[in-house]
Amino acid sequence: MHRSRLHLPLVLLLFAIALGSSPTAWAAEKKGRFFGAKPTEYPAWFKESFLNLREDIAEAAAANKRVLLVFHQDNCPYCNLLVERNLSQKDIVELMQSRFETVAINMWGDREVTDFSGRTLTEKQFAAALKVQFTPTLLFFDEKGEVVLRLNGYLPPQRFKLALEYVAGRKEKELSFRDYMARHEPPPASGTLKAEDFFAPPPYDLRRVKKPIAVFFEQKDCPACDLLHEKVLPDAETRQIVRRVHNIQLDMWSDTPVVLPDGRKTTARDWARELDVKYAPTIVIMDAKGREIIRSEAFFKVFHTQGMFEYATSGAYRKEPSFQRYLSARAERLREQGRDVDIWRFADEPPAPR
Repeated sequence: MHRSRLHLPLVLLLFAIALGSSPTAWAAEKKGRFFGAKPTEYPAWFKESFLNLREDIAEAAAANKRVLLVFHQDNCPYCNLLVERNLSQKDIVELMQSRFETVAINMWGDREVTDFSGRTLTEKQFAAALKVQFTPTLLFFDEKGEVVLRLNGYLPPQRFKLALEYVAGRKEKELSFRDYMARHEPPPASGTLKAEDFFAPPPYDLRRVKKPIAVFFEQKDCPACDLLHEKVLPDAETRQIVRRVHNIQLDMWSDTPVVLPDGRKTTARDWARELDVKYAPTIVIMDAKGREIIRSEAFFKVFHTQGMFEYATSGAYRKEPSFQRYLSARAERLREQGRDVDIWRFADEPPAPR
């Protein structure tokens, strides 16, 4: 006995027609939703700059101030957190207004910027030239137009204020920001680091690793590290993606021996200093030869953490130098697959209901 069978694509087509919509419209309805974008209104006390940075430096120096550039992008939830959490605190605002000229730069903007060498670039060209990969990225400049400190991503108020005090007090002439943070943050307590089953055990010999390497620089008694392990890494998909690289966890203040991919022998403490790891947790992702691909040294949730690891393991960084463009393309790809994208979700937060 023979029965005719309708192929699935034809069934879907007939179903769409029965509903009174075209196949294209029906497919569009199945596209995943996007959550987490947050528009931000920047404070009125930010400088209305003509974006001639040499002039901004000179004007700031004359007022005994320094220039702070804040790179942002539209609908960035981390930028929103910077404004609504950090820049709503009186002591932070007073310090910034008295000691800094703060200028906002849209990393995808088209306004003209005259840089410190006199070149004229668009905002997006200027951001690319400075290798801005995250928003917010904050660059603090001295009176000669040299970068004193760079903050890649959002920092909570306490750490952010320490950064402001470091630059405002011209402490870079005395010690590195890493050492300044070590002096002013509470010392690590005794205890152990939070383990994950994807961390490779010691001894740490990276010479024979044939895939990307992720180094989790952490410390004991670290609330930000706890947040990473309790609210981000438990996500099942994130763990699957993280397992694609060779992961090691190091106490950034320890003398744990490490053999680097190039054969040099060092310790966790010395390697962290060499890599300019300023605070915990910092995740440095590098290729098998030890060349850095990208790092996380700020507050991240699930989507951006996944994106960082996929950016390295997929090899996308070789063709796409902009991590933000990669993230946008990744989000769109997931939505085309019918998956919702929430860039502001922790691992223990359920997806938005359909």
